Amino acid sequence: MADIIYNSAMYRHATGAIDFDTDTFYILLAGNSYIPNRDTHSFRSDITDELPATGGYVIGGFALTGMAVQQDDANDRIVVDANDWVQSLTFTGARYGIMYKHRGGLASADELIKTFDFGSPLNADAGTPFEIRFGVDGILTLKQGT
Repeated sequence: MADIIYNSAMYRHATGAIDFDTDTFYILLAGNSYIPNRDTHSFRSDITDELPATGGYVIGGFALTGMAVQQDDANDRIVVDANDWVQSLTFTGARYGIMYKHRGGLASADELIKTFDFGSPLNADAGTPFEIRFGVDGILTLKQGT
């Protein structure tokens, strides 16, 4: 499976319910038994198999920093980006990083944005930072079709 953007996130962005410039976003980690569904999963409460709170990991994950939206006229696109997500954690079995809009309350209110698929379950040891790097295309790229 590849990274996915949830359909509800695209809708909420188009209607103004998600603002990548001003909202707060987090990434949580989920294990291999979670099966992302872009059509039916909309909220953090739809996520199953989140890693347990141990080894420095906390339920709900950690905030993204440096969120920015840039207009790239040279390439006719909009790039949503943030600082790479780096945490010093100890865990086993993280298959997915899941980005969501953090509202600070119930999981049923936090809107899912994107799932980053690591390809297979990963482990992390204390003292070695675990990173999710956002490449030159950022977290999301909006571009007109031809």
